Amino acid sequence: MRKLSYVFMILSALCLAVPAFAQAGQASTVNWVAITSGFAMAIASAVCGMAQAKATAAAAEGLARNPSARPGIQLALILGLALIESLALYTLVIIFAKVK
Repeated sequence: MRKLSYVFMILSALCLAVPAFAQAGQASTVNWVAITSGFAMAIASAVCGMAQAKATAAAAEGLARNPSARPGIQLALILGLALIESLALYTLVIIFAKVK
C-alpha cells in the first residue's frame, strides 16, 4: 500500500513538472488549421454525397411504387437535398472564416 502511494506521488510530481520542461519561443511551421479544414471538407462532401444518393434512391423507389404521389415526393426530395447540401456549404463557410 505504501509503495502505491509513492508511485502516485512520483506521477503527480512528473505531471506538475512537465510545463517546466516545455520549450518556448519556437513557432510551429505547420498550419494545422488548414490541414484539418481540408479533412473536414472531404468528410462533409463524402457524407453529403452518400446522403444525396440515398435520398434520390428512396425518392425513385417511392415514385415507382406510387406514381400518383409525385408532387409530395418531389417536394420532400428537393427540400431534403437542399438541407443536405447546406451541410457542405456551412462547412465551406466555416473553413473560409477560420483559415487565413
